[in-house]
Amino acid sequence: MPRRKRKHKSSTKWIVKAVLIAALVCAGAVYYVFFTSMSKTGKEEYLYIDSNDNIDSVYTKLAPISKSHSLWAFKKLATWKKYGDHIRTGRYVINTEGAFQTFRHIRNGIQAPVSISINSVRTKEKLAQLVGKKLMMDADELLAALNDSARCAELGYTPQTIIAMFIPNTYQFFWNISCESFLERMKNETNKFWTPERKDRAKEAGLTPVEVMTLASIVDEETANVGEMPKVAGMYLNRLRIGMLLQADPTVKFANGNFEARRIYNSMLTVDNPYNTYRYKGLPPGPIRIPSLQSVEAVLNYAHHDYLYMCAKEDFSGTHNFAKTYSEHMQNAARYAKALNERGIR
Repeated sequence: MPRRKRKHKSSTKWIVKAVLIAALVCAGAVYYVFFTSMSKTGKEEYLYIDSNDNIDSVYTKLAPISKSHSLWAFKKLATWKKYGDHIRTGRYVINTEGAFQTFRHIRNGIQAPVSISINSVRTKEKLAQLVGKKLMMDADELLAALNDSARCAELGYTPQTIIAMFIPNTYQFFWNISCESFLERMKNETNKFWTPERKDRAKEAGLTPVEVMTLASIVDEETANVGEMPKVAGMYLNRLRIGMLLQADPTVKFANGNFEARRIYNSMLTVDNPYNTYRYKGLPPGPIRIPSLQSVEAVLNYAHHDYLYMCAKEDFSGTHNFAKTYSEHMQNAARYAKALNERGIR
């Protein structure tokens, strides 16, 4: 009898061990399939789900960036949770998290944000293209909104001034943000930028925030030398105060649609366009580009001087000769024209 009991106890122990081992193997298999890195490369990959996607197209997009066992697990979870009935658009990260956590994020619409650097682009078309390349939003949809008088008015702008609403910076958005929400976000960002202090400095210069952005866009086109920007801004403010034509060459390029022109000819000065400051007094109807933050600060902190004229230096340093009188200016202009001719620049 004692021997039988020992045999029974021994066999029970082996059964318990076998069960534990099987349980551990199953647990390990479950962990491996559902919780180990889903990314095939081990690096962050992104899944973009748009409004046209269905469950099959989601699987197709996942296949090249997911490990096979993780994709299998994802499909099982998707079937169990009936994911195909409520697919959410967005940009989702596929990384070291496993299929279980990744599926939860995708099913619940927990997206990875997109960073967009809005810089000093020259036209609304370029701005729309920049945003359209980064977001689900169509570039044509954004451009249409920027040209829509009613929509611009709701934001406090016109189609001519709306580009002043965009402050250069790097912003984060969800990939599937709507055009309306995008514009509202940009409006909020410009409201934050225009602090009471900045508004007071604009008022002291005799300008509104939009006019600051407009003048800054001209300053940006005139010089890339940040140290010279306040001096250029001060010169144009001097002209505005005495009612003198701005005669800003960058506005002529904008009016003619010739942004790469190296020289300004008389034929270009005669174009009948409100952006041509050789024909129309005051600032143009709106910015000729999104100005850089440096040029905006240069206008708000403009240099006080008596200069009314400027001309690019003949050494092509990117800086300018400034003059108080027209005769002095013409001497500077003659030297620059001579240098252009010697270099064969037409």
